[in-house]
Amino acid sequence: MFGFLAHRPARQLDRFRERFTGRSLIVHRGFSGDWLEELLKQPGGGGHFRLDARSLPAKRPSPIEWLVQTHVLPLDLPQPLFLKVREADVLVRHLDRGGRTVHPSEIAWFLEELETRHHVRLRFGREPGRIDVSMGITATDNEAKSMLEHLTG
Repeated sequence: MFGFLAHRPARQLDRFRERFTGRSLIVHRGFSGDWLEELLKQPGGGGHFRLDARSLPAKRPSPIEWLVQTHVLPLDLPQPLFLKVREADVLVRHLDRGGRTVHPSEIAWFLEELETRHHVRLRFGREPGRIDVSMGITATDNEAKSMLEHLTG
């Protein structure tokens, strides 16, 4: 780990949870074309906090940088990643399908099914600073099932 708080994961995690519980994050390595512009056109699209992971690892990470560089990037999922931070956990789903980033409009469909169709769940442990990782759907599975069900009736 890096930085002056790196040896205190409980403090970093507490600060992260205080700031981001109830929020959504998009971790990325830059956006191609007009993807960000399209995201901002979507209902709620501007409300997703965005973190460019190209600057990581940080020597003195903020709480969000600490969480991403310590617990999210080591998962080695395709980017960008969508994270939904909740009281007890963080649900993670990548936004890649077949080597291309999905259209931002699909994020709404992913949100609808995120509880049951996430790639990873980072559950906040009972011990201070502990995060337990459980895998969800496979990394190759990234269809928006709820969208397909809606379209096929």
